[in-house]
Amino acid sequence: MVIKVSIDASGGDFGIPSTITAGLDALLAFKDLHLYFVGDEAQIQAQLAKHPKSRTLSTRFEITNASQTIAMDESPAIVLRKKKDSSMRVAIDLVKNQTVDACVSAGNTGALVAISRFVLKTIKGIERPAIMGRMPTQIGHTHMLDLGPHSLTQ
Repeated sequence: MVIKVSIDASGGDFGIPSTITAGLDALLAFKDLHLYFVGDEAQIQAQLAKHPKSRTLSTRFEITNASQTIAMDESPAIVLRKKKDSSMRVAIDLVKNQTVDACVSAGNTGALVAISRFVLKTIKGIERPAIMGRMPTQIGHTHMLDLGPHSLTQ
């Protein structure tokens, strides 16, 4: 089964160079993965050209252009109104229209939560989106997910 994931290539402190490298590494590690790099197409292609392994992996990724980026300090409310073609929004829209199964962003967390909630909505009984983190333990790691107060039995 192929798992399709969109990546907000422009998000995070190090932007496109970092996300392209990480995405290609993920493709090497997970044979059933297909990625959609979302951001400035010319910049993404320039970064891919720097990685020889991108040629052998080219059937397992696509580029989706987005003309805007979201800064780490931008207001989520302003982002919702004015950044409809941001790499983050376009990556989340790919989830909504079922082109991909999941979205990854290392960008502005407030904007990510706001856009996700606006575009994807929440499950009935869950009031807010959850953020999951991987936490190291003495025997490996665990994933921690906090959904806040909920009432799924209603």
